[in-house]
Amino acid sequence: MQATLEPCPTRPTALGGKYLTFSLAGEEYGLEILKVREIIGIMDITAMPQVPPEVKGVINLRGKVIPVIDLRLKFGMEPAGYTEQTCIVVVDVGALVGVIVDTVQEVLDILANNRPQELERLARKLGAADRDLHALLKRQEGLRR
Repeated sequence: MQATLEPCPTRPTALGGKYLTFSLAGEEYGLEILKVREIIGIMDITAMPQVPPEVKGVINLRGKVIPVIDLRLKFGMEPAGYTEQTCIVVVDVGALVGVIVDTVQEVLDILANNRPQELERLARKLGAADRDLHALLKRQEGLRR
């Protein structure tokens, strides 16, 4: 029996587009710009009991309570102190979630036919991040009921 790779129906086959790039522990990552709602400096985060270590707590952003995840911890990296370059990127993954990153780099306009290996690497990282964020949201929904 031979396995074949089929395109994922939820992700377009052309991986080009605009991505907000950011760094974590010296590595560069990217988020599809259409998912990014806001970039804010690090602020006071209200801790919550009985949540995984990567969930730092919640913030109140103009009346909306938004859970905040430290991506370093989520990706199994060593924790680091927050600096003036540390940011919270608020993303929409069905609900608003804040992710803590070391630094925000730039918005890249990546063409699908330009650097295919780089796009595949980026897609794998984005896919893992999307799955992790969706899983976290589902877990939080279960806690609220």
